[in-house]
Amino acid sequence: MKKQKGKITDIIFLAITAITAFSIIALSLGIFLVLFKESLPAVEKFGFVSFILSKEWDPVREIFGAAPALIGTLITSFFALLFAVPIAVGIAIFITEIAPSFLKGVIGTAIELLAAIPSIIYGMWGLFTLAPIMSENIEPLLQSTFGKLPLLGKLFEGTPLGVDLFTASIILSIMIIPFTASIARDSFNLTPSVLKESAYAIGATKWEVVKDVVLPYSKLGVLGGVGLSLGRALGETMAVAFVLGNLNQIPHSLFDAAATVTVKLANEFTEADKDIYLSSLYYLALLLLILSFTILAMAKLFLLKAERK
Repeated sequence: MKKQKGKITDIIFLAITAITAFSIIALSLGIFLVLFKESLPAVEKFGFVSFILSKEWDPVREIFGAAPALIGTLITSFFALLFAVPIAVGIAIFITEIAPSFLKGVIGTAIELLAAIPSIIYGMWGLFTLAPIMSENIEPLLQSTFGKLPLLGKLFEGTPLGVDLFTASIILSIMIIPFTASIARDSFNLTPSVLKESAYAIGATKWEVVKDVVLPYSKLGVLGGVGLSLGRALGETMAVAFVLGNLNQIPHSLFDAAATVTVKLANEFTEADKDIYLSSLYYLALLLLILSFTILAMAKLFLLKAERK
């Protein structure tokens, strides 16, 4: 009787866990199908290549193109990673290899608290505190120094208003530092102690151990963390909406206002009064979903390889 009851309990437990697991797959597939269905009118009218390459976004004439929003999304995400990854990796190295024990917990907790701050708070802080600092101090300094260099100076042309790609990228970089640092720290901790101790035994310095042992061993895990952080940056909305300017143009400088896919969706969804307008917004959302899914899948692949190694 007890064995039969135990079997029934196991079957119920298996069914519940299986349902919850497969519900995630069903939910993800359902989101994709809904976005695809709603975006079909725009897909049929504009196609794929022409929609991605078109610069126009004119609801009055019912002409829509995704190029400015997609380029703005990629630029802000790229520079956010460029700013965040060295800092995050440095934090992870300090916590795992250099910091005394009493500091590791303090710094780790501070990083986790940074990740817990709502994005709208970052946006408000960026608009009312960081943007004035950028426009009055940082951006004019960059123009007077790097702006005079050939080729590189093109990135710092324009009027430094503080509400632009550069400020948005910095806000994003601050937001993704905790994610990158946490995953990099966990990857560094996976390095076998015997490898580090062997390096120290033959006279290697701490820098040499980190450079030649820890980083090569955990590079796949760090790359996976970077990929996950990139997915976070691609999907951020409110923090970027405050400081980007939401101007539908292809930017030519870091000091230009621009738009991203998420900001455009947030600002224009309630204004979409025509079916093709709404369908084009769904099309943008579908492209962002595919892009984010691809990047996150690659990041997960790197993390799985790191764990097997």
